[in-house]
Amino acid sequence: MSSPFNTESFAKLQQAHFDSLLALANTAFAGVERLAALNLHTTRSLLEDSADSARALLAARDIQDVVALQNALAQPALDKALAWSRDAREIGSSTHEALTEVLDARYAEASQSLDAALDSWVQAAPAGTDAAVGASVSAFKSAIAIATSTYDSLNQAAKQADAAAAPRAKRRKT
Repeated sequence: MSSPFNTESFAKLQQAHFDSLLALANTAFAGVERLAALNLHTTRSLLEDSADSARALLAARDIQDVVALQNALAQPALDKALAWSRDAREIGSSTHEALTEVLDARYAEASQSLDAALDSWVQAAPAGTDAAVGASVSAFKSAIAIATSTYDSLNQAAKQADAAAAPRAKRRKT
């Protein structure tokens, strides 16, 4: 009888975990890169706008020109702030979706691997203990099914909350 614990399956499991972490890290860094690029672009734009505003204010001849200029500059600044907010939310949302996709795929793979490992443990159980091992594995699988159901429910609730928030964000930009 062979042992269900062998170095090859352990190495495959470790490689799968490493690949999962690498995929998550790459996805997270891609989101951070996009946000950094947005922030750099916004900062450059704000710097240019500030310089233009300062020049215009210095060219103002009286207080009415200054007030009119301030009123004219307020709306574009607000529009740019709202645009940044929408873009940052989109980056966060798409990064979250990508991370969730990776996690869901890895979770499904891990569940299949765990089921296969549990089945092999039942088959490799010493004679006479297969009923007890089978009952233990069955209880463990039930606990995993409950955890999976809870995870799916929480994931669905998060998606519904995000979907509910998205129309409000779209209404704000119009």
